[in-house]
Amino acid sequence: MELEQVATATPSEARPAAEALFIEKLKRGDARAFEQLVEDRSGEIYGLLYRLTENREEARDLTQETFLRAFQSIANFRGEADLRTWIYRIAINQARNRWRWWRRRRRDFTVSLDDAGDNDRQTLLATLRTDSSRDPEQDALARERENVLRQALQALRRVYREAVILRDIEGFAYEEIAVALDISVGTVKSRLARGRQELRRKLEGSL
Repeated sequence: MELEQVATATPSEARPAAEALFIEKLKRGDARAFEQLVEDRSGEIYGLLYRLTENREEARDLTQETFLRAFQSIANFRGEADLRTWIYRIAINQARNRWRWWRRRRRDFTVSLDDAGDNDRQTLLATLRTDSSRDPEQDALARERENVLRQALQALRRVYREAVILRDIEGFAYEEIAVALDISVGTVKSRLARGRQELRRKLEGSL
């Protein structure tokens, strides 16, 4: 399946009028609309790709490739998923392609995420939020804890990391993750459960 032809998620008739108009402008090749898309989404797409690659240069390159691919493919966008989910799917596929490229060349290319959820459904991201009332010692402990989490996440399988980041960092619904990853909702839930379980096991005695 082509990544632009996303499985059903949000019916086009239910799409907000403003977004529908914006998409039509993109399809007509409106340069200002595309610039607006990049301005609105490039930060979060870069963040996603940085968490997946752990490499700032790779993330920048992949962000550019993502929007280039979106520009080239927008004419095929049928509105069966929302625009944000569609772009995320392109980004994830770009990261996968790069990972496979490195793997074929037997390079050590690590894909990882920043944070994931624990067994109480509280995201690990929430445990790392900046608290302005913390003293320097607390900040140092928080940074150390984050480093431990990042190392544990690097050891997770890529399929688990993808699901965890979309749910626990990006806040996607299960249905949106299913569209972005081109899998069933049941598979999404299974990958999240396995990813979180493995993460807890790797973190035992570390935090």
